[in-house]
Amino acid sequence: MAKLWGGRFTKETNKLVEEFTASIPFDQKLAKEDIAGSMAHVQMLGECGIIPQEDADKIKNGLLTIKTKLDNNQVDFLVEDEDIHMNIERLLTETIGQVGGKLHTGRSRNDQVAVDMHLYLRTKTTEIIKLVEDVQSSLIEQAKANVDTLIPGYTHLQRAQPVSFAHHLMAYFWMLERDKGRLMDSLKRINWMPLGAGALAGTTFPINRERVAEILGFETVYPNSMDAVSDRDFILEFLSIGSIIMTHISRLSEELVIWSSQEFQFVELDDSFCTGSSIMPQKKNPDVPELLRGKTGRTYGNLIGLLTVLKGLPLAYNKDLQEDKEGMFDTVETLEGSLKLLAPMIETMTVKKDVMRKAINNDFSNATDIADYLVRKGVPFREAHEIIGKIVLYAIQHQKYLLDLSFEEYQQFSPLFEDDIYAVLSPEHVVAVRNSFGGTSPEQVKQQITLAEGKLHN
Repeated sequence: MAKLWGGRFTKETNKLVEEFTASIPFDQKLAKEDIAGSMAHVQMLGECGIIPQEDADKIKNGLLTIKTKLDNNQVDFLVEDEDIHMNIERLLTETIGQVGGKLHTGRSRNDQVAVDMHLYLRTKTTEIIKLVEDVQSSLIEQAKANVDTLIPGYTHLQRAQPVSFAHHLMAYFWMLERDKGRLMDSLKRINWMPLGAGALAGTTFPINRERVAEILGFETVYPNSMDAVSDRDFILEFLSIGSIIMTHISRLSEELVIWSSQEFQFVELDDSFCTGSSIMPQKKNPDVPELLRGKTGRTYGNLIGLLTVLKGLPLAYNKDLQEDKEGMFDTVETLEGSLKLLAPMIETMTVKKDVMRKAINNDFSNATDIADYLVRKGVPFREAHEIIGKIVLYAIQHQKYLLDLSFEEYQQFSPLFEDDIYAVLSPEHVVAVRNSFGGTSPEQVKQQITLAEGKLHN
């Protein structure tokens, strides 16, 4: 098959080279975007009188015919045509004849592929924002049901202080809120229009790039043609944000794995999100959060891969840039699949409130409140810290917890202790008094949820 660019060559392309350099196996995902960009381009060519309006209309109708066939899975792409652009042009020529060759007037595959990816990422980023919001909604609903549910809060994976389980869940809401903000902000860079940059230096035809941008809904036109075709920072930004989102998903997944273990038993994941063992019939494995955690690595790899591709490229376009797509597609699919699973998994998990409460009763996570108790009676914090450390050691040695110690035992360590120490040490009190903004008290958590709902519904 003759190449569209074959006029200068005397030999056919080596079959191995053809297969190695072809991108159609993966860039066919850009077919709809390629058609949309071509529709806008040819509309502009007709309006500017660069090609006859009759030809422009014929090309547009031909592209619509191809789009219909594409929607009905009636299109076969050929490796010999290398990429999605040349496949569409071949299909167009087969549909309407040689006039289809006029579509490529005033553009290059370099600016064509760039506009395709801008269009693709704009759509996918908008869709992913909605999926992030679905996870946020599931977190809010579980939080509403667990404002008064207490769970050990950890630092260094050691029990530190009791917290509201709702407060713990809402921490992930705010991580995702920042992720959502990053995605929304990235749309400012994604919404730059590269078409019309040509191969690298623009075109001799009197095109109207602003008109193409208007048709396609872009806010800005790249002011430098070399920049337009050679950089992929808008993809890098997306891959970076995607990696951060997967980091947050992975952290939450890790907690779901831990919490659902026999050792913790804080939550139970719904059967529909777990699998069994082929040899051990008693097993209920948290495979979904484990795989969410595992898939984080591939998003990191996609980011590092493209950074490495770009770091040494001279201006302008180089074939290396063909490596910009597969990682982008993979990160999109990973994010979509992960977020779609995470929301219903959170919604359907069972929270074992009694187990959480039992855990709090059997630890020393209320120790800080005894120190604060003595500080309010005039004891310097460092001195109070030492006193409480000795009380905890005494309790451990006598196989007791702080609420188990008698008033007389407390008096051994300081005469400032009074009967109200037991009310101070109750888990509900420990949580309730942390009433500073952003704290874990029920009052603050309820305010936080209200604030979050406002963010979600704006």
